[in-house]
Amino acid sequence: MLIKNIKQLLQVRQDKIESPLKGDDLKNLSIIENAWLRIKDDRIESFGSMDQCNPIQNEETIDANGKVVLPSFVDSHTHLVFAGSREEEFVMRLHGKSYEEIAEAGGGVLNSAKKLQEKTEDELFEAAKQRLHEVISMGTGAIEIKSGYGLTVETELKMLRVIKRLKEYSPIPIKASFLGAHFYPAEFKQNHEAYLKLIIDEMLPIIEKEGLADYIDAFCEKVAFSAEETDRIIKAGLKHGLKPKIHTNQFNCMRGIEVSVANNAISVDHLEVINEAEIEVLKNSNTIATLLPSAPFFLNDPYQPARQIIDAGIPVALASDYNPGSTPSGRMSFVISLACIKLKMTPEEAFNAATINGAFALELQENYGSISVGKKANLIITKEIESFGFIPYSFGSDQIDSIILNGKTI
Repeated sequence: MLIKNIKQLLQVRQDKIESPLKGDDLKNLSIIENAWLRIKDDRIESFGSMDQCNPIQNEETIDANGKVVLPSFVDSHTHLVFAGSREEEFVMRLHGKSYEEIAEAGGGVLNSAKKLQEKTEDELFEAAKQRLHEVISMGTGAIEIKSGYGLTVETELKMLRVIKRLKEYSPIPIKASFLGAHFYPAEFKQNHEAYLKLIIDEMLPIIEKEGLADYIDAFCEKVAFSAEETDRIIKAGLKHGLKPKIHTNQFNCMRGIEVSVANNAISVDHLEVINEAEIEVLKNSNTIATLLPSAPFFLNDPYQPARQIIDAGIPVALASDYNPGSTPSGRMSFVISLACIKLKMTPEEAFNAATINGAFALELQENYGSISVGKKANLIITKEIESFGFIPYSFGSDQIDSIILNGKTI
């Protein structure tokens, strides 16, 4: 397949990228104006400017005149498997209730857990499959999905088995995170040790045996797990081959970043609040700061201080946090818009964070996240637009004309 007359070919990387982009590198988005790109089988074979384009007889050709072509988004933090919506909590927040107050009253994660326990594996799979198709249609070409709405041995494993089925079904790569440490079930609220043992002694051995997860996660927050408890969970996960990707600093600074970095976490996710000491810790690590701006948008909370984090030289990824409670949307183009409008990121920084850095946050950088020879041909072709900056600018509009997955137009 040849895509020709591309107005802008975005995120072109001739050389292998050895580490996630940060600092000045995050600001640079390599672009070829008036470009072509050739796909062979499911891979990017070659690309360049139109004055060097040599069409092959009888090859399938797409004329992208006036359109932008870019690698598909890599959404490195989602909760795509869930049992039902939580719009009643949305209304509660409009009446002044905080996230913590709703959680303490049995809402939040516990609400989702109750609903999920009533659903069969097949019902969860069918609902998640529809959401997966939805996010693919909006430009996502690789994704992470967490458990965490089960909170019992049976239902956490049920969630992870659904994610495993989605992996086998999906046209895009899926990474699975075990988030049994999302919240304390009501019966363990006064007995944290018993629930920790349930995670460590019962859930993790089965997860390893069945190959149900790639990562270990925990929600390190005042309403959930302490830094010390998070440390125990991370270390237990590592013993079972699961690398850490940790929820932390959504509402409070409570040493979640320090614990995560000490255990070589792939990423720390949320970071609506962060202090100078934590920035120094991240600065001297290989951990990616994954920012989820649609969560504070929906919860009406303070946004992540992205400029402070980026200017300190810390690599940043952007993800949707698609979930029923705090981000009922997986539209990555809107995440990019919020990153520009509310996080004060430039479009170049935002696109880098949502593509190549997202790929690093899922350890998929060898095959996804950039326009590079040999990488998977998972691409977005936009409608006719003036430049790539029009995508975050037109935050309420769908600018996608077509999607290419594994070298085929869908």
